[in-house]
Amino acid sequence: MKAFKLPAFCLIFAILGLLQLVSAQQSKGEAPVPAQIGAAQKVFISNAGGATLETVIDQTIFHGGPDRPYNQFYAAVKNWGRFEFVSSPADADMVLEISWALTDAGLRLPVLGQVRLVIIDPKTHITLWNITEYVQGALLLGNRDKNFDQAMNTVVARMKALMAPPAPMADPVQK
Repeated sequence: MKAFKLPAFCLIFAILGLLQLVSAQQSKGEAPVPAQIGAAQKVFISNAGGATLETVIDQTIFHGGPDRPYNQFYAAVKNWGRFEFVSSPADADMVLEISWALTDAGLRLPVLGQVRLVIIDPKTHITLWNITEYVQGALLLGNRDKNFDQAMNTVVARMKALMAPPAPMADPVQK
């Protein structure tokens, strides 16, 4: 009877060890991106607006007026060429909602505000993802414009990375 228990114990121990190893390997990966994001082909870009970009305490914050975030984001996504643009959220696979928020610090450094992209499933109205990038403040208008451009470029780059297909996993068994 003892001979039977030892092999059974070893077999159970080996199976538990294997399960723990597989579980550990799976937990090392990143959390999954919702499938709707990678599969989207048609988008609607929404201008969620935000704080006016024209003036604060009689100082111009950025060139381009209050629609600058929307116009700049729209142009960047269009230039990417990945999506078909639709004129209604109901016709879209995904809604890209762009907004701008001024911090309560006004024009003081280091942060002037934030550019925020919310990716929404138009069928369920659930937020699938949120990308926020802070815009550094600057004393000179030209530098604030550059900082805004940099923040917008980062938002677009993060969106592109999010929508890139996952890299194929290496085959652990080499031939």
